[in-house]
Amino acid sequence: MLKTPLFLVSLMLVSELALAEVAASRQNELMHLLRQDCGACHGMTLKGGLGPALLPTQLDGKSTDYLVTTILEGHPNTAMPPWNTMLSPDDALWLANQIKQGIQ
Repeated sequence: MLKTPLFLVSLMLVSELALAEVAASRQNELMHLLRQDCGACHGMTLKGGLGPALLPTQLDGKSTDYLVTTILEGHPNTAMPPWNTMLSPDDALWLANQIKQGIQ
């Protein structure tokens, strides 16, 4: 029987708490940002535009950490700006999880 290492259990719990906290306090604001600001480049339905699609099928091989880093730090020499002046790491984690799950 495989056991989950303690540090992974702790990380999962912290992530779940961060999601619950962000979802309770900022969910509407972050969803608006995702649809409007991210949608301006990634397409209003996130199917792509100037930036690539942000659909679960296109993000399948991307880790949540990679997405959080991309959201916060952007991609130099591309149209993807860093959002770290407007978003916290918890915000970015919540957004990354939303786009990995797919938004309606």
